[in-house]
Amino acid sequence: MAWSQIYTPVGGSLALSALVALIPILYFFWALAVKRMKGHIAGSTTLLVAVLVAMVVYGMPAGMAVMSAVQGAVYGVIPIGWIIIASVFLYKLTVKSGQFDIIRASVVSVTEDRRLQALLIAFSFGAFLEGAAGFGAPVAISAALLVGLGFHPIYAAGICLLANTAPVAFGAIGTPIIAVSGPTGIPAMDISQIVGRQLPLLSIFVPFYLVVLMCGFRRTLEVMPAILVSGISFACTQFITSNYMGPELPDILSALVSMVCLTLLLKVWQPASIFRFQAETAGMQTAPSDQAGRLGKGSRRTYTAKQVLYAWSPFLVLTALISLWGVPSIKKALIGKYEGANALLSAINPLGKALSFYPPVPGLNQLVIGANGKPIEALFKLELLVAAGTAILFAAVITKFIARISWKEWGKTFGETLRELRFAITTIAAVVGFAYVANASGMSTTLGMALAATGVLFPFFAPMLGWLGVFLTGSDTSSNLLFGNLQKVTATQLGMSPALAIAANSSGGVTGKMISPQSIAVACAAVGLAGKDAELFRFTFKHSILLLLIICVLTYLQTNVLSWMLP
Repeated sequence: MAWSQIYTPVGGSLALSALVALIPILYFFWALAVKRMKGHIAGSTTLLVAVLVAMVVYGMPAGMAVMSAVQGAVYGVIPIGWIIIASVFLYKLTVKSGQFDIIRASVVSVTEDRRLQALLIAFSFGAFLEGAAGFGAPVAISAALLVGLGFHPIYAAGICLLANTAPVAFGAIGTPIIAVSGPTGIPAMDISQIVGRQLPLLSIFVPFYLVVLMCGFRRTLEVMPAILVSGISFACTQFITSNYMGPELPDILSALVSMVCLTLLLKVWQPASIFRFQAETAGMQTAPSDQAGRLGKGSRRTYTAKQVLYAWSPFLVLTALISLWGVPSIKKALIGKYEGANALLSAINPLGKALSFYPPVPGLNQLVIGANGKPIEALFKLELLVAAGTAILFAAVITKFIARISWKEWGKTFGETLRELRFAITTIAAVVGFAYVANASGMSTTLGMALAATGVLFPFFAPMLGWLGVFLTGSDTSSNLLFGNLQKVTATQLGMSPALAIAANSSGGVTGKMISPQSIAVACAAVGLAGKDAELFRFTFKHSILLLLIICVLTYLQTNVLSWMLP
C-alpha cells in the first residue's frame, strides 16, 4: 500500500513540525559533542531515533522506515565505505613496504615545516583528489599522508576536513553542479559561474585559517608568502576555470597550479624558523605506529629522483586511475551504458553492465508518494566497477607489484584493514541510513520548507539549506538534488536569482562537509582514530559554523550591494 509524505504532521504547523524534525539531528549533536559517544554508537542510536520520529510523528509505516534505513546503510557501505577501505589499504601497503619513508623524506626535502606540508598535502593535493574522485577519498588519503609525516591524528583529520571545504562544490569532475542542473533546468554553466564567484574567497581564506589553527596568528604570519601563493593561485584558477570552462575542471587545475606555485616558491624561499608540533620538539612520537612515527628519519638520507618517483608511484597510479574513472565516457562504460565507437570502451561496457545492479528496495520502491503526487523510486544502487573504491583497489593491486609485496602479505594487510575499519564502516552505514530515513519520511523537506519560509531573509538562509543537506547526506551532490528545486521555486517567488539560490546551496553545502557524520567517520578511520568521532566533531563544528556564516552574508549581499559580482 502506498503512503503519502506529510510535511506538517504536528498540528499542521510548519514551525512545530520543523522542531520535531530536528530531534534526530539535535540528538546526534548531543551524543557526539556532549556525551562523547563512540561514533558507531552515536550513529546507530541516531538512526533509531530517526526511525521512531518517522513512524510516530510522520506516520510512516514501520516497514518503509526500516527499509529506507537499509537502503541508506547499503549506500553507506558501497560506494562510501568501499572508498575508505581501499584508501586506507593502499596507504598501509606503502607503509609496510617501506616506501612511505621515502615519500616522507621527499616532502621534507621540499619543506620540513608542518605548516607548509599541510598546505601542500591537505589543501592542494586533497583538492586534486576531490576534483578527481570526491566522496571520502581526498580526506582519507591526505589525512593518512599527514599522519605518516608525523602529524597528530586529530590535527591531520581536522585540517584535511577543513581544507576540503574549498573544492567540494566542484568535486568528482563537477558532479554536484552538473547533477542539480538537470532537475532544476538551470544551465550548469550559470551555476558554475556564480559558485566560482563565491568559493574563491574561501579558497584564499581557508589556507590562512587552517595554519592559524595549527600554530596561532603570530606563527602564521611567518609563512604568509606561502599562504598567499597557495590560496591566491588556487582561487584565481578556480575563478577562471569555473567561469570560462565549466564545472568539470576547477578543482583539478586549481590544485595543480597551487601545488606548482607553492613548490616553486619554496625553491627560493623558506620561513625563518621551522615549525613542528610541541610533542615533536619534546622528542615525543606523534604518529600511531612505529613506521609512521619515525619523524623525519628519512630526511637524514638523500634519495635519488628515481627512488622518490618509485615511492610515489602508488599514488601516481591512484591519481591516474581515479582521473580516468571520472571521465564521462569511461564512467558510462564502467556502468555498461557506453554507446560510442571506441573499441576499448565498447569492450569494457559488458563487464560494467554485468557489475552494475539496481534491484528495487522491497516494501519501499514506488510506494512513497512525494510532494508532486508521484511515487518515489527506491533502488539499491550497486555500481561495483565504476565505484571510486574499485579504482583505488586496482591501484593497490598495481602497488603489490611495484612494492614487491607477496600475495600473502597483500591479503593479510587487506584483512587487517577490514578489522581496523569495522566500527568506522558501521558508523557510516548508520548515519547514511539516518539520512535516507529523513528524506523518505519527509523530515528533510519539512526543514527545507521552514528555512524557505524566512521571506526577505531567504538569501541569507539559502546556504543553510545546503549546509543542512550535506550534514544529512554527506554529499554536496545529494544536497543539491535534495534542495535544488526548493531553492529555485522559493527564489523565483521572492524575486531572487534562481541560479544564485542554487549556487548558494552548493557553496553553503561545502561548509557542512567537515561535520557530516560520514566525513567524520572517514577521517577518523583514515588516521587510526575509529570511535573518536566525538573528539573530531567538537574540533570541526565551530569552524563549520564560521565558514557557513561567511557564505550566508556573501549570498545576502550579492542580492543587493554586491550584485555586481554576479555574471
